[in-house]
Amino acid sequence: MVMAQSLVQELKRQDPHCVVDILAPAWSAALLERMPGVRGIVIMPVGHGRLELGTRLKLSRSLRGKYDQAIVLPNSFKSALIPFVARIPRRTGYLGEWRFGLLNNIRRLNKSILTMTVQRFVALGLSRNAVLPPDVSPPKLRVDPCDGQAALAAFGLDLDRPVLALCPGAEYGPAKRWPAGHFAEVARAMHAQGWAVWVMGSEKDQDVAVEICSLSSLAGADCVNLAGRTTLAQVVDLIALASAVVSNDSGLMHVAAALDRPLVAVYGSSDPNFTPPLSASSRIVSLGLECSPCFKRHCPLGHLDCLLRISPDVVQRALAETTAAERTETTGIS
Repeated sequence: MVMAQSLVQELKRQDPHCVVDILAPAWSAALLERMPGVRGIVIMPVGHGRLELGTRLKLSRSLRGKYDQAIVLPNSFKSALIPFVARIPRRTGYLGEWRFGLLNNIRRLNKSILTMTVQRFVALGLSRNAVLPPDVSPPKLRVDPCDGQAALAAFGLDLDRPVLALCPGAEYGPAKRWPAGHFAEVARAMHAQGWAVWVMGSEKDQDVAVEICSLSSLAGADCVNLAGRTTLAQVVDLIALASAVVSNDSGLMHVAAALDRPLVAVYGSSDPNFTPPLSASSRIVSLGLECSPCFKRHCPLGHLDCLLRISPDVVQRALAETTAAERTETTGIS
């Protein structure tokens, strides 16, 4: 969802007056409301993987006559059905399962040329034979300062010192999750330098967040466990206020990059060349072992070396590098 904003930027570059709405699940509204170039959201009332044909047809009919083009990012049959029934004149997407006829501007994906997800999204906004720009615009999110202050007040937080946001979750599985003990060591080291720590995540990340705070031996305002306590909107607004972020390859990693926060992204089983954080203030930590990236949810070899062997010291050095670069840019030192 975050990377789709680069496509929005390309559409607005071509025609500053074009109007862009996004059909998406309700949970994503907090992101879309903070996404430059997006007018509004059309709520997708059907859950992921479910057909519910009647509901889809009803939504499709409500969209008739409202749009000139639909760009379909997922490759499924179901995702192409609504624009077809809605009779949107131009329906663009990649060749996928049973989509002939549903899409009338079908593209064939050349994975050797479009190696990154964000490139594949942006290419759908170009004419068929256009060459992808060498530098795709990175996704951007914007935050209202008033929302940030409201989020601080809601959890009794303040910004009297630098804040390190830790994002230890990864919905995909354990093979993308750096160990809690490693996160805790980074938290302890940064606290010794005068930083506070916020641990961010969903309800599913509560256990690992508790473990990080416990292993770090920090408590109270020194290490605040926010996992499962915030809305997505509050997470975005609080990450925007953080001085730096350490994250697994996850949705919150892309949020931090889109907010242009100094970021260290830790990669295990996934490929940093495929879905990297795209901001200049990001640093990627990956060992590039022979067995990775394997794209597995669980380590097929049982050792998880691609993550366990990334030491906290390596991440701390990357943090020092990206925060130093941020200070240099802010003060204009050359």
